[in-house]
Amino acid sequence: MNGMSSTIVSSRSVASSPADAGCPIEVTIAIPVYNEEANLPTLGARLFPVLERLGKSYEVIFVNDGSRDGSQAWLERLATERPGVIRILEFSSNFGQHMALMAAFERAHGKVLVTLDADLQNPPEEIPNLLAAIDRGADLVGGVRKHRQDPIFRKAASFLVNRITAAMTGIRLNDYGCMLRAYEREVYLAVARCHESATFLPALGARFARRPVEIPVAHEERVSGRSRYGFYKLVRLNFDLMTGFSVVPLQVVSLVGILTAFFGVGFGAFLGVRRLMIGSEVEGVFTLFAILFFVLGILMFSLGLVGEYIGRIYQEVRRRPRYILRRRVGFDGDVEPDEPLGQMPGEKG
Repeated sequence: MNGMSSTIVSSRSVASSPADAGCPIEVTIAIPVYNEEANLPTLGARLFPVLERLGKSYEVIFVNDGSRDGSQAWLERLATERPGVIRILEFSSNFGQHMALMAAFERAHGKVLVTLDADLQNPPEEIPNLLAAIDRGADLVGGVRKHRQDPIFRKAASFLVNRITAAMTGIRLNDYGCMLRAYEREVYLAVARCHESATFLPALGARFARRPVEIPVAHEERVSGRSRYGFYKLVRLNFDLMTGFSVVPLQVVSLVGILTAFFGVGFGAFLGVRRLMIGSEVEGVFTLFAILFFVLGILMFSLGLVGEYIGRIYQEVRRRPRYILRRRVGFDGDVEPDEPLGQMPGEKG
């Protein structure tokens, strides 16, 4: 298959890569791609001049996260034009942005890895600023989007989630949603060794970094297409963040339950005394209904939150592959991060 293979990958461990054997690659750029055919030509026209001006050896790993348009064909043409520089991982279906980046983390060779979105909202021209911060001693550099070109509701929701998440997880990031980040090799390999089936890479990297910094970066309007992060995906992503890094939500719910129980006992005593002094009142039924609905709301929310944690335990104990790798381009001779769990139909052993 001309150097391409179809492999089911569990990605439970990380093997040594050519970089460990003295590979001179200094910078890896990891870019997840999902239906970005219209943006890829512009991305290439802006990205490669920036990388050439760095004066550093580099590789670019594109992870095609189950695109249904012509993204894969464009990437393969680019790999032909730039052999030895472009590497492509093609997933069998859509496994999500964070799993796509995790696949790149596991196979990167660079001393520094930079993550970049393909939609050009993160300008490639900011890459030198990230690398300059690494050169100054940081081991993780996070971008903080200035003058965000997103709808107001997205910016407001992002601000609220950032504050709540920081309080619950103890991970202090000013912009959890910005994927324009740079990781030293020690940090991104530590991230790649984690086994979670659902995770949040910026927070995970912050946990392992010893000298993290954040710098302001530009943010542009999407050139073409629309964001893949709708309301539901954003909610799911934030649940991954909160439940994957802290048990504080469970503790908060427990505290609310205790306070509600004390309130209920106190209010029951108050109603008993009031009945003895004033007598029965029909209006009191509506008060009881209001209290009942409030308590039921807390119970349903608590049950859903506990279900989130149990569901994540269930996902982990099944130990299913986090993604299925359909093809690799430009990785000839590399050792896979883990032994394949199987092969796709029709693939020879």
